[in-house]
Amino acid sequence: MASEDDEEKAGGTADAQPAVDPQVAAAVAAAEAAGPQSGESVRIDSWIWAVRLVKTRSMGATACKGGHVRVNGQNVKPSHSLRVGDEVRLRQENRERIVIVKRLIRKRVGAPVAIQCYVDNSPPPPPREAVAPAGIRDRGTGRPTKRDRRELERLRGIMGGGAERPHGR
Repeated sequence: MASEDDEEKAGGTADAQPAVDPQVAAAVAAAEAAGPQSGESVRIDSWIWAVRLVKTRSMGATACKGGHVRVNGQNVKPSHSLRVGDEVRLRQENRERIVIVKRLIRKRVGAPVAIQCYVDNSPPPPPREAVAPAGIRDRGTGRPTKRDRRELERLRGIMGGGAERPHGR
């Protein structure tokens, strides 16, 4: 306790909150009011929908049934009860989201409020490939010739770049 008193005298507190937008604060208060009462639980499919990890609750239930949602390392059913502090792993679209539950909510809320309901420990998404689209041709040029097709394959790296084939007859 003495260390906390010393910090308060020094001007810093252990629970210092950054300045919050009043609209976000009002939305957080509304989300807490809509949350479960003490002793009640929240379903996992409902929670991942409420914090905007999936677009619909049925998508959340489908992800649970398909084995794409794990809570504390265990595959769960859509009706699994969630608690504060649980680690939720959601696999979707070639990416795994890893979040720690900070607040339980039932109703879907805005994105700024939803972010405050979990801690995101997900690895960064894989970089998008900076490859030019291969199938786009000028309008009216017609079908690619055999030579055009081979050049496209050589550019894409298909057929080993074409270096192995002799060019003479």
